[in-house]
Amino acid sequence: MEDTTNNRPTAPESAAAVAYKRPESVLVVISTGAGEFLLLRRTRPDDFWQSVTGSLKRTERPLRAACREVKEETGLSVSPSALTDLHHSERFAILPAWRTRYAPGVHYNREHWFALVLPGRRLIRLNDEEHREYRWLSAGRAATMATSWTNRNAILTLAQFLFRR
Repeated sequence: MEDTTNNRPTAPESAAAVAYKRPESVLVVISTGAGEFLLLRRTRPDDFWQSVTGSLKRTERPLRAACREVKEETGLSVSPSALTDLHHSERFAILPAWRTRYAPGVHYNREHWFALVLPGRRLIRLNDEEHREYRWLSAGRAATMATSWTNRNAILTLAQFLFRR
């Protein structure tokens, strides 16, 4: 195909621009006032347990992404005021198996931490494409089951904050 304005070849119409993920995400630790923590088991990789997580969209701010991810992954609709910004973030290496989702040369992600403390357990509606199971667990058990070190630390940080009295 020729560009008739300057007679230079152009990319074929079938070549679509690759939309890489933004290397910035949120982690939302959901707990009850009684100290139960929600963990979700991912569909892939097998036996990967986590709190609510997700990448920020191109122009999205962390708080808005946290609300969106809670809805997408649990079915719970929450307002921004229901979430607590823990004013903490971690930079971690992106697992090699997931690096193809990011632009070439991107090897690290910045994760912003949030908490959602519910008065009690809620019915969770999983997104079957992302998660296959959920459990309400004690902080210690949830921290042990969480696959990522950032998730373990976030759970323990929130548990200490909630129950230090």
